[in-house]
Amino acid sequence: MTETVIGLLRHGQTDWNINFRLQGVTDVPLNETGMRQARLAATAIRSEDWDYVLTSPLSRAKETARIIVELSGLPEPQIEHLLLERSFGEAEGLRHEEWRANYPDTNNVPGAETLETLEERAWRLLDHLAANYAGRRVLTVSHGALIRKLLGMVSQGEFPRDGERLSNASMSIFTHGPDGWRIADYSPGELVPLDTTVI
Repeated sequence: MTETVIGLLRHGQTDWNINFRLQGVTDVPLNETGMRQARLAATAIRSEDWDYVLTSPLSRAKETARIIVELSGLPEPQIEHLLLERSFGEAEGLRHEEWRANYPDTNNVPGAETLETLEERAWRLLDHLAANYAGRRVLTVSHGALIRKLLGMVSQGEFPRDGERLSNASMSIFTHGPDGWRIADYSPGELVPLDTTVI
């Protein structure tokens, strides 16, 4: 049986990322750095390594996917709603420190997706990918909170490490085979460093 390979790529930078604001499902666009990150990522992604591209419906992910596809020759991206970022409810737009100060129980914010619900959705995503893309190689473009949850679930808490932040345009690789899901490559840093002069 051929393994299923999933690339989990975080979207490029937005202005809210710079300010450490909770974005959630607020549709914040890429900034110039984010667009450059997507172009740089495209230089490190080979079209022959991937059969499909899936993206979250939010514009920062869709634009990252569009740029990568345009420059790498990958198939047109398909929208996958299970790749959506975690909703932070009425806390969206707050800085991280404001979120924690205003909501001591950060898992109980009006209108927000709880960590338990996020985990259920993350398992649905993995089940969907295993069932519908068995033996294929799928590049996905998603968001920090969802990718962190997926990493934690599959690694049984090993990743991300304490205090570790997933950089914009970072990508980790999951595989699925007879023994289930495993992390083949954990890479929390940018796919291509921003000081690279490729573009």
